[in-house]
Amino acid sequence: MQLAPSQACLLHFADETDAARRLGQAAQLPVKMIDRHRFPDGELKLRLPVDGAGRLPPHVVLLRSLHDPNEKLVELLLTARAARTLGARHITLVAPYLAYMRQDIAFTPGEVVSQQVVGGFLAGLVDAVITVDPHLHRVATLQEAIAVPQAIVLSGAEPLADLIAQRRTGALLVGPDGESAQWIAQAAARHGFDHAVCTKVRHGDRDVTIELPPLKAQGRAVVLLDDMASTGRTLAQAARLLRAAGAASVDVAVTHALFAGDALQALHDAGVGEVWSTDCIPHASNAVPMAEPLARALHSLLPA
Repeated sequence: MQLAPSQACLLHFADETDAARRLGQAAQLPVKMIDRHRFPDGELKLRLPVDGAGRLPPHVVLLRSLHDPNEKLVELLLTARAARTLGARHITLVAPYLAYMRQDIAFTPGEVVSQQVVGGFLAGLVDAVITVDPHLHRVATLQEAIAVPQAIVLSGAEPLADLIAQRRTGALLVGPDGESAQWIAQAAARHGFDHAVCTKVRHGDRDVTIELPPLKAQGRAVVLLDDMASTGRTLAQAARLLRAAGAASVDVAVTHALFAGDALQALHDAGVGEVWSTDCIPHASNAVPMAEPLARALHSLLPA
């Protein structure tokens, strides 16, 4: 059921206009853009789309996917605090990609545990968070990282599995490391795919060692499946090993297409054919839309 503009609205920035339009249509929410100006010294000036009385609806949905996150966190601070003064009583952050979740423990003395810091920061701004496949390792739930009253985690595993079933019938799904095991199993169960998980040892951001598990890749269509790809080095190394093991084809499917620098080229140089991703982060590889599941999550939070 569509909510009246006086009850709720979806706010977004200009660079996410297309994503906001898709989500607004799926969720049947009015969509409004935040005006953003940058001063010569780099400071931001924002103007929220208030009504004729200078007010926002009581329920505000703020769409901001947090790739390239640093400036966006300042935008969230300014927007959420201002929205409260302009009538918003409940703010839902829809962050299809959620940054700063990887660093969840101090590995050396003095290291900042960014998950705790950024999680606390976001919890002080919004009432609810909806995200997709957050990179959580040593915490069981999103609410442990972001202590908001309502937190919803969606997964790209099953919609990616649906795409793979269409493109590569009978594929062998392979995860790049042990952390992906449960996620890979979830995707594989969707269509009864065979699946396996590699062993990974990380020596640095761009230095990893991969070992294939016991598997029969000879003549198989293999899809490397992961929640995110950043430098692409882990997936590239796995692809080379799979090609050497006789795989007929190796493709890559990821939820979050970060693909920093030459990551995409590194994958293709390693023998990867197709690369598919969800549209949580805009990228040429986007093949799986997430607007509908995000809209369903939103409707579970918004008033009837």
